[in-house]
Order: sequence, then C-alpha cells, then structure tokens
Amino acid sequence: MPEIILQYQAEIWQSIGETFVMVGVSIVAAFLIGLPVGTLLYLCRKDQLLENRIIYSSLNIFVNIVRSFPFLLLVVFLIPFTRLIVGTAIGTIAATIPLTIMAIAYYSRLVEQALLEVPHGVIDSAVSMGASITEIIFKFLYVEARSGLALGLTTSTISFISYSTVMGIVGGGGVGDFAIRYGYQRFETELMIYMIIIMIFFVQTIQFTGTTMAKRLDKR
Repeated sequence: MPEIILQYQAEIWQSIGETFVMVGVSIVAAFLIGLPVGTLLYLCRKDQLLENRIIYSSLNIFVNIVRSFPFLLLVVFLIPFTRLIVGTAIGTIAATIPLTIMAIAYYSRLVEQALLEVPHGVIDSAVSMGASITEIIFKFLYVEARSGLALGLTTSTISFISYSTVMGIVGGGGVGDFAIRYGYQRFETELMIYMIIIMIFFVQTIQFTGTTMAKRLDKR
C-alpha cells in the first residue's frame, strides 16, 4: 500500500464513511419518496387512471424546478431550510438535506419515464379484470417496469455520488471533499489521484451491480 495512503488512512476511511452516509440517505429517500412521487406523476397524467391536472402540475413543477437548479446553488439556497430541519447547516447530516431533495426529484422523473414505457394494453387488461389501483401499481406497473426502475435507481445513485463531492461547501465531507482539501489544496497530487481511483471504483461497482440486476429483472 502506498505510503501516502497509510499516512492518511484514518481520514480516508472517515471520508468514505461520510460519502456512504450522504449517498445512502439519498437512495433511501429516492426509493421511499421518489418512487411514489414518480408513480403519481404517471397516474395523474392526461388520459391515465387518476388523471388530475392540479396534482400532476404541482408535482411536475416541483420536479422541474429542483432539477433545473445547479446543485451547488441548491445547496446554498436550502441552507435556511436545512438549519430548520436539523438545527445546523454544517456537517454530513446537514448535507443529506439538499441531496435528499435532489434525489426525490431526480428519481421521480426516472420512475415516470420507466412507467410510461409499460404497454398501455397491460393497464387495460388489469382494469378489465377488476384490479384496484393498488393492485395495478404493484402487480402490473412495477412488475412490468422493474428493470427500468432498477436502472433508474442505479443512474440516480451514481449521480448522488457525483453531487456528494461538492458537499464540502457545507462541511459535508466525503471522498470528493477530502481529495480537494488534502490532495489539491495541499498539492498532494498522488493522493488526489488515489481518491479519484476510489470514486471510479465505487461508480463502476454500482453500475455493474445495477445493470446486472436490471438484466435479471427484465422478463422480456
């Protein structure tokens, strides 16, 4: 193991842990909130089962606004809200707030797109069999779109890792922040390169895992 890695191994492990916390909370939020929001976006569209212009427009505006924000500006903009929620705007936990909001908006749009790829005949068949809305969602929509949903979550996770690298602005830490503070600002180029390699390893592992799962879930 390179000497410089041994020298900073405690800080490196801490930064990896901070990245896992930020990305982990984002993934959970994307799944628990982004999935229902994306499903509502789909169901409340024109000519869909729960067509509702008000709900669709409200959710659509929220998603579009959040996704339109440059992430760094979103972090700064949400500082008062973050302080209200967790009592501080600094630290890893505080950094999860803007990441969570971005995760919900980002994944909900991917969920909507995945559900739109489900053949309308599947929904028509479910309705003709007397299936309830809940049954249509869980037994038909999610089953048919499960591969796309898995790929969407994989894409989202990789994006969350990328977003987490800028959380040093609010003291969020993480691998990206460590690379900048210890590698770039202290002119430890070798250390910065190792941190980049670690990030690439994380991304490639997640992409491979997500793609493999999506292929296994795809029944076509």
